[in-house]
Amino acid sequence: MEDLQSLLEKINREGVEKAEAKAKEILSQAQEKADAIVKAAREEALKIRNDAKDDASDYVKRAEETISQASRDTVLNVEKALSAKLEKLLVANVEKALADEECVTQLVKRAIEEISGKGEFVCGEKLAKTLVALLAENPSFTVTIDESIGSGFTVRLDAGRLEHSYRGEVLSLELAKRLRPELAKLIK
Repeated sequence: MEDLQSLLEKINREGVEKAEAKAKEILSQAQEKADAIVKAAREEALKIRNDAKDDASDYVKRAEETISQASRDTVLNVEKALSAKLEKLLVANVEKALADEECVTQLVKRAIEEISGKGEFVCGEKLAKTLVALLAENPSFTVTIDESIGSGFTVRLDAGRLEHSYRGEVLSLELAKRLRPELAKLIK
């Protein structure tokens, strides 16, 4: 019986040892799986964090570009509005100057000095009287009335093939072209 008891104890011990070994193996495998899951979770968290940093960096970059573009647009809009106001003011002042008989007289005298040969002054009816009086001493120039000219006058030479315009809209445009670069420097 004692042999039987000893055999049972041996079987029991071997069973317990086997069970403990199996439990250790299962525990070891579970620990390895847990470590792998934790490692994968950490890697995923790091990837998510890095992606979030990249997204935030991209967002900041886009925001800076948007602000820069808005700034450029604002400067351009201010420049355009200011140019329009100044051109309107310029047109008004040129029109006012061309309505002044003394100013027009100076322009006509200057044109006559610069022109040799025959020519034709084309202007509105109001200015025609002044031009006829100025050109009375110079028979090589004629005066033609054309109300579509507006303010100022046009000088036609070489049978109309060459034309110099001293009209308000033309003078304003020429002055504006010359002033725009200086205006742009002031704005910027």
